[in-house]
Amino acid sequence: MYRKLAKVIVQMTKWRVIIICMRFFKRFFVSRSHPAPSAVESLLPRRFACSLALALLCLPAAAPAAELKTQNVFLIISDGLRWQEVFNGAEEPLLNKESGGVQDPDAIRQAYWRATPESRRAALMPFIWTEIAARGQILGNQAKGSVVSVTNGKKFSYPGYNEILTGSGDPRVDSNDKKLNPNPNVFEWLNHSAKLKGRVAVFGTWDVFPYIFNIERSRLPIWPGWEPRFAQWEITPPPCLAELRRDTPPMWKDLTWDSFLFYAARDYVKRSQPSLLFVGFGETDEWAHAGRYDQYLDAAHRVDEFVRRLWETVQSIPQYRGKTTFILTADHGRGSGLEEWKDHGEEVAGAEGDWMAVIGPDTPALGERAQIQPVTESQVAATIAALFGQDYHAAVPHSGAPIAEVISAQAPPRRN
Repeated sequence: MYRKLAKVIVQMTKWRVIIICMRFFKRFFVSRSHPAPSAVESLLPRRFACSLALALLCLPAAAPAAELKTQNVFLIISDGLRWQEVFNGAEEPLLNKESGGVQDPDAIRQAYWRATPESRRAALMPFIWTEIAARGQILGNQAKGSVVSVTNGKKFSYPGYNEILTGSGDPRVDSNDKKLNPNPNVFEWLNHSAKLKGRVAVFGTWDVFPYIFNIERSRLPIWPGWEPRFAQWEITPPPCLAELRRDTPPMWKDLTWDSFLFYAARDYVKRSQPSLLFVGFGETDEWAHAGRYDQYLDAAHRVDEFVRRLWETVQSIPQYRGKTTFILTADHGRGSGLEEWKDHGEEVAGAEGDWMAVIGPDTPALGERAQIQPVTESQVAATIAALFGQDYHAAVPHSGAPIAEVISAQAPPRRN
């Protein structure tokens, strides 16, 4: 419908130009104030105007905006993973037991310490800095004039996820308590569309995700369900994984292991092939709060590896190959220095700083971005919808607008 309307507008514009041209020639070539022209002279401007009119009519209609190739979007979040490690790799002052709780400093230095930030970040997150840096975009290096931030003011998890998923902060969301989210999110909004109905799913390690997505209202399939009240929407994992999760002692009472989540999500992708998938990893935040910089780095490294394997999986499936966009980010940042790297929240300076990486068929391959307009997590929801050709920002005006930088049809020329 929109394409037909665009063509009509183009044709109407042509006729308007023609009418303006005719009036121009009538005014300046056949004006009554001029002496009466000869028969031949009077034909010249009219012939010229007719020729111009015919030429304009023969012009091709303006081409509609290029068709987006994305048919699937995976939103992948590593809870509380700092932009500092993403862009600079391991921080040397934290590679010890005193400030970083590191149990084996020599081993962790061998794994992640290198002479330059570029080599350190590649050691920590090789998939991001080889595949995505070459074929997608990475935003959030504040040292290079690329700022990604949360806008909710709280700078902790539930408000962060709410902002990412709904497109704006909400002062009512002011804790991590298990309260059903009053705000509809872009996942359930898209699940109401004919194209994506029944093709949306949620995988998250944290037991608050069923509340963040308000599964009772949204009815989105989720794993794990955590509580009996969400059981009817819980995705059934492979039997061996269900047994392994049951028999493995948890490290945290409210969080399951990232590895369990990865295998459950990848199995679901192979079996059900969802078009819109949320994958929320949580160990980076937990290990940082525990003051274990070595485990924090290892968790970040595993997330990068899980993303690589998930990307390779989707590229091996015809429905996904060349038609899938991955968006990677975090729900908040953290502080800096020898102590505040462990924390985040309203009182922690810099914890609003974040990062984002995007790879897919509609994202220009501009690599690490520099000197660009600030980006906020409130723009993620509309960006996901825009990749499906849907205008979430128009439907939810208080949400952030799509990130033009990462969608080819909207991206400005490269400036870095």
